[in-house]
Amino acid sequence: MRIAVIGAGAAGLAALRQCSAAGKVDFLCYERSNEVGGTWVYVPETGKDVYGLPIHSSMYDSLRTNLPKEVMGYPDYPIPANPKSYLHRTEILAFLNDYCDHFNLRDNIRLLHNVELVERTSENKWKLRVRDLRLDAILEEHFDGVMICNGHYFEPSLPDLKGREVFRGQQLHSHDYRKPDGFAGKRVVVFGAGPSGMDLALEISRKAKHVILSHHLKETILTKFPDNVVQHKDVVELKEKSAVFEDGTEEQADIVFYCTGYKYSFPFLADHCGVQVDSNWVTPLWKHVIAIDNPTLAFIGLPFYVCAFSMFDLQVRFVLRFWQKQRDLPSRDEMLADEAREQERRFGEQQLSKRQFHMMGALQGAYYDDLADSAGLRRLPAVLTKLHNESSKRFLDDLVHYREDRYEIVDDENYVQLDVAA
Repeated sequence: MRIAVIGAGAAGLAALRQCSAAGKVDFLCYERSNEVGGTWVYVPETGKDVYGLPIHSSMYDSLRTNLPKEVMGYPDYPIPANPKSYLHRTEILAFLNDYCDHFNLRDNIRLLHNVELVERTSENKWKLRVRDLRLDAILEEHFDGVMICNGHYFEPSLPDLKGREVFRGQQLHSHDYRKPDGFAGKRVVVFGAGPSGMDLALEISRKAKHVILSHHLKETILTKFPDNVVQHKDVVELKEKSAVFEDGTEEQADIVFYCTGYKYSFPFLADHCGVQVDSNWVTPLWKHVIAIDNPTLAFIGLPFYVCAFSMFDLQVRFVLRFWQKQRDLPSRDEMLADEAREQERRFGEQQLSKRQFHMMGALQGAYYDDLADSAGLRRLPAVLTKLHNESSKRFLDDLVHYREDRYEIVDDENYVQLDVAA
């Protein structure tokens, strides 16, 4: 079997490693940047790159992980011992490069190769049109299967907000944020209180005059922010120099900082591939991974609020079990029925939106178990989910200090919290 992997970030590297381990697989990865690491590669520039393509990375200079390293490694390649649990972006990028070299993956990666089109052929193969950016040359390659590992933190999602066109101040999405200097002395409305919104509100508060964190979180945020940070309900309208909030109050603003997430985007996929993105719900997919209408097309890494690297690894092994005929795929009708049950759970019982269809969080443990059981694989250790959930709670309760926490995994079920390093 010949497999194409699109993207050499953490998901793409997991795909390459498991394709290598599977045997009887010929595989090749296309990566449009000049190095491996995906979203973990820091690029100071914003806008377009030297080849005229949009900058892919959303990484900002000071970023530290919002999960402890103990849940961030791969099942067969953990992050090495370190007195800290929460690492700087450079340490994660170094880890990904070590992983790539340990498993000898570089010879199967074509850097500066941008996939422009993925389409199904009449022979039930996949044809990829790829541009070699250095040579500005078009290549066409054929594959039996395609794993899409292009990430989902690169195309900004902006709210449909009244008054965006009349606001005279600066409007910025977190995708284009690198350092806090441009916020010095400004009155800033941060729109959204997900992981980025919370972190960046805290970071820019060290430079900004006043920060308003606007959100609709149902959970109580116990974090004590600096005195120049206040929380507010959602923004409903922008005026020339101010923001109007859901409760009718109005505040002066110099900058509106959108920390409103990203869109799933697969611009290279031909329409006939049978997958659509509906308000960030990628469908129809079996188990959030396999394209039901074209089962030799797989999406690695769509679920979020997860133990990402371990999940990528598990998803790839799940896919390969079926592609290599070690397990029989259910029928199309059975896979559609499985997705319909997931819709009922998420849209009905849990009252989630389409944007939240791939959100895991507290649901992640059951998802990992379902993937493993469906493919006859060993389950991921339950301790990963337990520690992830603990870290997520600490994030809300003490954003200022939670990264000082230190953990150690004892066994597949248990972890302990260590004393804070002196």
